[in-house]
Amino acid sequence: MSAYGALRIARPTDDLEPVVAFYRDGLGMEVLGAFENHAGFDGVMLGVQGANWHLEFTRRAGHRAGRAPTEDNLLVFYLPDHAAWATAVARLEAAGHTAVASFNPYWDRLGKTFEDPDGYRIVLQNAAWPN
Repeated sequence: MSAYGALRIARPTDDLEPVVAFYRDGLGMEVLGAFENHAGFDGVMLGVQGANWHLEFTRRAGHRAGRAPTEDNLLVFYLPDHAAWATAVARLEAAGHTAVASFNPYWDRLGKTFEDPDGYRIVLQNAAWPN
């Protein structure tokens, strides 16, 4: 584990349930935790058991979070095994999500880009991270 310990990527949403479904059902992530009305916030943490990262989505009543500011706000998941990559793409498509053209065409060479219900994009990249 690095000196940074763990990474939580947190962002608000206006549509908590559809966003959770996208990452849980479409990407196959697990719900690692959830809370309701914690100082006015509801939230769900998703990820993979044992990983040192997770995503948190929150909603606050009366607060408008809005959509992604650009088409180039990305989370990139590197899946070097082609079979695992193809399974991940098929899972998203089976959940009703269609790949979109990437804003940066680099990501279309070895990957597929999908948009979550808030307009934020994820890339499933069929490549290894170049350590």
